[in-house]
Amino acid sequence: MTTNLAIEPALALIELDSISAGIAAGDAMAKRAPIDVLRAGTVHPGKYLVLVGGSVGDVEEALAAGREVGAAAVLDVVFLPNAHPELLAAIGGACRGATGEALGIIETATVAAIIEAADAGLKGARVRLVELRLADDLGGKGYLLFDGPVSEVEAAVEIGAGRIIGAAGLVSRVIPQLHSEMAANLAADPQFRDRVRGAGPAAGPGAAPGLAPRRRAR
Repeated sequence: MTTNLAIEPALALIELDSISAGIAAGDAMAKRAPIDVLRAGTVHPGKYLVLVGGSVGDVEEALAAGREVGAAAVLDVVFLPNAHPELLAAIGGACRGATGEALGIIETATVAAIIEAADAGLKGARVRLVELRLADDLGGKGYLLFDGPVSEVEAAVEIGAGRIIGAAGLVSRVIPQLHSEMAANLAADPQFRDRVRGAGPAAGPGAAPGLAPRRRAR
């Protein structure tokens, strides 16, 4: 299910390591400026996110208020005066299949950093944003998947990672000619526990439940 956030032209997100500080920061942001969109809530592991959208000046004002109230609890922030439409769709939950020549991956320790990397990569190269995963069930991490021609994916990953150089937990990789079985796994639920449940009949007394061994080609 996707959500139309209708954020334009500006987007900002503040990420805090305290729930109480996060609620107070969100309240201060809503009171400081007439923002069009306010989405706030908890994510694992015990962090709090506040996402706002609206005019550039109002979003800047709101972000300043959030940083002021959040103080030492602020982990990371991102401010995008003109967020890419594919980024907004991905934040809302849109997901595509990986069908291009290459897959690009960027991983970070914070949500704000991966959002900034995604926006930069989309604007800097002709790629599609396959998926954007944010915090929950990832220990608070974020990651993105770019899809497209090898040279364009390489450019997007370089630009995206370069935008957030020095970000905590930053890792990036480009995989040319992604195997079809891995593409199928990415298109399905990415959580391993859900991939192995009901995967097929067990092969014998010692086999894991729901898994059949894969035969090696001779």
